[in-house]
Amino acid sequence: MVDDKQIFVVGLEDFNKKLLESVREADRYVFHGLLDHGEIVAAGSFDMERLLDKARRTLRNFSGSVDAIVGYWDFPTTLMMAILRREFGLRGPTLESVLKCEHKYWARLEQQKVVPDEVPDFAWFDPFDGESGTHLPLAFPFWLKPVKSHSSKFGYRIENRGQYQHALEQIRNGIHYFADPFNVILGYAELPDHIRSIDGSKCIAEEIISRGRQCTLEGFSFQGDVVVYGIVDSIRGPNRSSFERYEYPSSLPGPVKERMCKSAQRVITAVGLDDSPFNIEFFYDQAGDRILLLEVNARISKSHSPLFDKVEGVPHKEVMIDVALGQRPNYPARQGQFRYAAKFMPRLYGDHEHEHVASVPSESRIREIEAIFPGAEIQLHVQEGLKLADSRHRDAYSTELGSIFVGADSRPTLTQMYRSIMDELDLKFTSDHRETA
Repeated sequence: MVDDKQIFVVGLEDFNKKLLESVREADRYVFHGLLDHGEIVAAGSFDMERLLDKARRTLRNFSGSVDAIVGYWDFPTTLMMAILRREFGLRGPTLESVLKCEHKYWARLEQQKVVPDEVPDFAWFDPFDGESGTHLPLAFPFWLKPVKSHSSKFGYRIENRGQYQHALEQIRNGIHYFADPFNVILGYAELPDHIRSIDGSKCIAEEIISRGRQCTLEGFSFQGDVVVYGIVDSIRGPNRSSFERYEYPSSLPGPVKERMCKSAQRVITAVGLDDSPFNIEFFYDQAGDRILLLEVNARISKSHSPLFDKVEGVPHKEVMIDVALGQRPNYPARQGQFRYAAKFMPRLYGDHEHEHVASVPSESRIREIEAIFPGAEIQLHVQEGLKLADSRHRDAYSTELGSIFVGADSRPTLTQMYRSIMDELDLKFTSDHRETA
């Protein structure tokens, strides 16, 4: 009889636990939470040493074997896992290889070595330098963001000096949210001299490459072999910044996908990321027949997991688990209920920070709506009375209201289902005593 594998999941919560328990051979796995979802995902700040110590105590006090640590959340999860796995002798990528993916400036330097034609112009700078307000890091237009952030937080599209000054002010006021914990993590790594001084308080400016079609490659590196098993299209909203939906499988031409896969293999090999899942975001510029590399993450995308579940019949969390346990993944599964799947992210665009949520459906009503549309899953990020300015699902240009997952046998049907679901949800907002739908 094979003993159950004891798997610790950083920030485990009900929605993703259900997906974890639907992977093949899930009856052999026992999942344990490692750190609470609220303190690793929704926290107002990250006391990194406290979190690491709490995780260490949980692992040391566990009476059974600790067979794997896995996670699918953004910062600081992936980097913390590299530290904990190293300390507890578990399989996983090195901290330095993860940083070469997720420290935005270091990542660009590494990518430039192997795929120079796919990397935009970039430069690092110190937003607290007295000269930063007068000397532009790049010519307009460009993207401005911290060397470590996620979900477009403190990311700004800069087209003139006024926008630049506004972005600098916002970054100076808020960058500590990422910089302080990131700098603690950097203290655990062996950094080259040219990176050591470029810590979490620094920023990167990049040439704008958000033209053409965007997609994300999901893959894994196992014992030196780099494999891409799925490609998801990423469709942005009318502001060209915020995501509107993800759709699987990708509708990009086959030769373009092949070029992206080869690029991903070169980059992952070059940074030394091994025994790890990953995802890599690209743009395809049809006019110039050029692929452009946006960023690399040393984890699966949790947002894509329900899409793979609907199309492949098994969420790609299975890949994350297999690699962490030293098992070569056998994926994709090719046994799903639908041919296509999408995650829609309804948003309010523009300045709605003075508005409040006036009305949302109850949990029972949401379950009723899901039952109307087979395969639909609905998560709302807003509650009645919430001031949108206080939402943690805001970027610089919009507020994300929820996540709506749907599956269908045609691409047009995905959009039709989404629109019908939004009509049924009937979200309402108030501003200055006026109600808006």
